[in-house]
Amino acid sequence: MRILICDDDLEIAEQLNDTLNLFFQNNFLKLPEIVIYDNGEDLLADSMDKDIVFLDIEMPGLNGIYVGNELKNKNPNIIIFIVTSYSEYLDDAMRFHVFRYLSKPVDPNRLFRNLKDAIELYNTTVTKIPIETKNGVYTVPASDIVFAETHGHKTIIHTLKQDYESIHSMRHWLEVLKMPCFFASHRSFIINLKYVSNFDHTLIHLCNDRFKAYLTRRKYTGFKDAYLLYLESTR
Repeated sequence: MRILICDDDLEIAEQLNDTLNLFFQNNFLKLPEIVIYDNGEDLLADSMDKDIVFLDIEMPGLNGIYVGNELKNKNPNIIIFIVTSYSEYLDDAMRFHVFRYLSKPVDPNRLFRNLKDAIELYNTTVTKIPIETKNGVYTVPASDIVFAETHGHKTIIHTLKQDYESIHSMRHWLEVLKMPCFFASHRSFIINLKYVSNFDHTLIHLCNDRFKAYLTRRKYTGFKDAYLLYLESTR
């Protein structure tokens, strides 16, 4: 993981860097590479991976709105925090799906809560899932799994590219797919909230009605809450 901070106020950037270090230490997590830039041009010129970015809005040269759009165009999965004193830019920032909008000075407790959500989202995006079938083991990104279902005595894992018949039961997949974006909507279905198009009290429509999954009535409220929370985490 690489985290980048872009702010022309180096004092604020260093304070943010110290707070990020404290978060990883307190949670006994491996400290990622953290890089600080004081302008958008140098940030965009960075050719290495950019996983999480803390971005100021008002900077000399390229402003944060332009930089954020460029970053999202190159990598839709990048997680961007806007860190600024100017709330009037909120609408512009939301247009490129900024993850969170933090006001200066940054509240460490709020940053810790939101960084935890960001890391969970990052792990969902990069985590590789092995699917063992009778013909071999296939590895796919967790984010490519649309849903898992039991059909008769078979367990089928539906991905964006193809379907796999797993040799493991649904109980196994309930343990594997414990990430926040997955929800067991029925004893025979585990769905990825990322691909939900719409739902009612009995059915969930996925990938613009390409797939359907059952939703038990007793799980409706829990599913709705999980889905709304997921949407909030991706804004």
